[in-house]
Amino acid sequence: MKIYYFAWIKTKIGTGQEAIELPKTVTTIEQLLNWLEQKGMPYREAFKNRAVVKVAVNQQHVTHAHPVTNNDELSIFPPISGG
Repeated sequence: MKIYYFAWIKTKIGTGQEAIELPKTVTTIEQLLNWLEQKGMPYREAFKNRAVVKVAVNQQHVTHAHPVTNNDELSIFPPISGG
């Protein structure tokens, strides 16, 4: 799975992208975020307020209950605003 991080999430984690192999127990976005938090404080800090963490799977905005597989491309970002 390829994961792209944007804006302050990217800054907190310290990278704009990474490739991971999902554990068999991780099947949803929420489980993925929980698993990523186990990687350390930067991840825990970035995902601590899940209400503002937005996710797109294969360029489609989804909820945290959405399923994921190793073949997916994820984008994780904060809310977007602008004019």
